[in-house]
Amino acid sequence: MAKSRSRCLADKSIAAMISAIEIYNKPDFQYREETYAILAINAWELLIKSRILQLSKNRLSSIIKYERRRNQDGSVSVRNYVVTNRSGNPVSIGLLKAYDILINEYGDKIDSVIRKNIEALIEVRDNSVHFINDDFALSKKIQEIGTANLKNYVRLVKRWFALDLAKYNFYLMPLAFVRDGSHGEAVPLNLNEKKLLSYFRSLEFPGDDETKDFNYSLDLEIKFRRVSDDIGTSVRVSNEPDAIPVCITEENVRDTYPWSYDVLTAWLSKRYSDFKLNQKYHGIRKSLTTDSRFCNIRYLDPDNLGGTKKFFFSPNIVRQFDKHYKRKKLT
Repeated sequence: MAKSRSRCLADKSIAAMISAIEIYNKPDFQYREETYAILAINAWELLIKSRILQLSKNRLSSIIKYERRRNQDGSVSVRNYVVTNRSGNPVSIGLLKAYDILINEYGDKIDSVIRKNIEALIEVRDNSVHFINDDFALSKKIQEIGTANLKNYVRLVKRWFALDLAKYNFYLMPLAFVRDGSHGEAVPLNLNEKKLLSYFRSLEFPGDDETKDFNYSLDLEIKFRRVSDDIGTSVRVSNEPDAIPVCITEENVRDTYPWSYDVLTAWLSKRYSDFKLNQKYHGIRKSLTTDSRFCNIRYLDPDNLGGTKKFFFSPNIVRQFDKHYKRKKLT
């Protein structure tokens, strides 16, 4: 089965993030934090756009930048035109614009702390020309932000595309291994670096602890502890023909049923002129949840079908609502 546009873009995003990690973890690299920020921001932009594609039935127009042009008489055109680059290809929307579209137009739920974390990395990228960057305090803070960034990224990739990134060893090597922190204060922060560090601290807020799903920054503390050999769980992989097979049956489920209740509701609100969040809507929606063509039910405990569950919808469900509501006129 050919990959969808959204999945291809998601794979490209993962490749960018892996590159960011590999560069950061090199033992001798003088542009470490800046390069990580550049590649990580690129990875996030691709990921957010891939999510928009997933929710918009893989329509490329959903991530293309449009503008209104000025007519010869000085008036502004009613029609939107595709913005093109120097080679004549369409220009896509930027990261923060895509982030806002995902939330405001598609109704997707993203923890607000993720945006703070991304904005901090954008500042690293945008201020890289001002860095001397030999101060340990600034490097440590950037790594704490970068570590939280990876945690947020991995969780969203799994939530949106059901992709487990554990095999890639997503982590940033502790600073104690990539540089000698004891000599970090020899070169003091310059004025620009002080401003950047102050900006990072202004984004911090109480309650940002590692037990949450998403974080702005994660404090780093390195400890070595000796443990007995028998602590931990042993795992053995076998390719024996009589080994018990383990099958995963949810492949491509995120592509087939990408819409949550919030995304479905937001989509319908944009589509119909007479749509209301009322009993009529809930009745139609509930009647369609039993049809596997339109809805997939996920249980918190698969063995307890009477327990907590969540509904995910296929974009094909929209056609069923077309029978009950009036579509808005195109402008």
